[in-house]
Amino acid sequence: MTRDHRYLIIGAGPGGLQLSYFLQRAGADYVTLEREESPGGFFRRYPRHRRLISLNKVHTGEKEREIQLRWDWNSLLNDDPDLGFASYSQEYFPHADDLVRYLEDFQRVHGLRVRYGTPVLRVEKTGDRFAVHTDGEVYRADCVIVATGWGGPYVPDIPGIELATGYEDAPTGGEEYTGQRVLIIGKGNSAFETAQALLPYASVIHLASPSPVRLTWTSKHPGHVRGMYGALLDSYWFKTLHAVLECTVDRIWREDGAYKAAITYTLADGERAVLDYDAVVRCTGFTMDTGLFAGSCRPELAPNGRMPAVRPDFQSANVDGLYFAGTLMQARDFKRASSAFIDGFRYNLRTLAALLCERYDGVPLRPREVPADAGALTDDVLARVNHSSALWTQFEYLSDAYVVGGGTARRYEDLPEDYATARFAGEDLLLTVTLRWGPRDEHPDVFAIRRHPTPDRADECAFLHPVVRVWRRGELVAERHLLEDLQARWQDPVRHVAPLREFLAGHVPAG
Repeated sequence: MTRDHRYLIIGAGPGGLQLSYFLQRAGADYVTLEREESPGGFFRRYPRHRRLISLNKVHTGEKEREIQLRWDWNSLLNDDPDLGFASYSQEYFPHADDLVRYLEDFQRVHGLRVRYGTPVLRVEKTGDRFAVHTDGEVYRADCVIVATGWGGPYVPDIPGIELATGYEDAPTGGEEYTGQRVLIIGKGNSAFETAQALLPYASVIHLASPSPVRLTWTSKHPGHVRGMYGALLDSYWFKTLHAVLECTVDRIWREDGAYKAAITYTLADGERAVLDYDAVVRCTGFTMDTGLFAGSCRPELAPNGRMPAVRPDFQSANVDGLYFAGTLMQARDFKRASSAFIDGFRYNLRTLAALLCERYDGVPLRPREVPADAGALTDDVLARVNHSSALWTQFEYLSDAYVVGGGTARRYEDLPEDYATARFAGEDLLLTVTLRWGPRDEHPDVFAIRRHPTPDRADECAFLHPVVRVWRRGELVAERHLLEDLQARWQDPVRHVAPLREFLAGHVPAG
């Protein structure tokens, strides 16, 4: 049997469900295929110890839902006030099972067109259309959006790595490692999650990878190691036998009933050592599964080889009509903004749905018009940065784009900045508005940063703050930073309003 649709989404995790919601709300012809019998399969298995690192700050003191979403990292965007994640958990770091329940209800309440128990076996492209093969059926579509998430664990090329227990199979009870010397390969959140469970039991825990630990409070990226896993670092610096090693693991082998690991230190002039362990655990992250793509539509991968390379509109770098949703759309803000997480990609997908409907259904983007004078633009920009949750969570990536001309400014919301500058490269005047951090890795102690609270030094701000950029015919010609604010309220007449109005008056033609 052959079925025809305009859009076909593969995968009913949070990314697939969020895009399904937006396409359904737009009245689009779509279907979503999911190999399992219910949504959110990844979160039924991971994280292994079942505690999410996505924040669930229920009590914010804010009444407006849009602003609450800045600290609600698990809710999908929708118009039902009862379908917020706070109704499922009050825990700051919630249990993964609560997210699974939430996703099930999200699909059911909205009646999203998901076909469960339908694994995709192969995706082909002939001419302008795709053929998606399942067991006994073929779906033809103009556009395919892959929202499958990670396909499986990433296994580094280390001789003997097959001797290690993978994160996906490691026992979750630390008691099984009582009294053992344990090598954990990796230094991401899954490695620290595993180490934390072992802390009361293992005699020695070593975490090993070539690069130093990246701490989220230094990098500002939520995917780096989070403060909730600081106990292992405490143990390291307090000399309690545990350690974090900057090294390559050159080889692993069994000898006399134990494991041996040959390592080369990366920050010690090539010093080498052979270390003894009772157990080795691999916690090296995940990678995309490209096995379902035929040669006619096999996507190029990003430089790290784990995820697809994408254009500014979330489309495959080399396959026209093939898009990616959810965590697979993170290549352009990798380790920077939050496209790897629900709180980031939910906004990407709202934008993607609008771009798809424009391309395939002829529904143009609908900007909002603002008078093109410095005062009106100042008010509009500050209203957006004080209100938007998309600009907040997708800092340095999503932007508001103001196309200025003919006495008006057309404001397009939540576009990737690189997409906006390419789309409007022919315009005489384009303004992009983002929230940005100050320079990273410049402060020895991120909890003792000297501030310079004067508007003329706003570009030295360390905390998240608004940045307005001016583009002419695709070229960046000026930018203005606004001072950071403890409560993220950029409305002070002297510190925020006047400097922005003066800046815009120098670039926007007088009415």
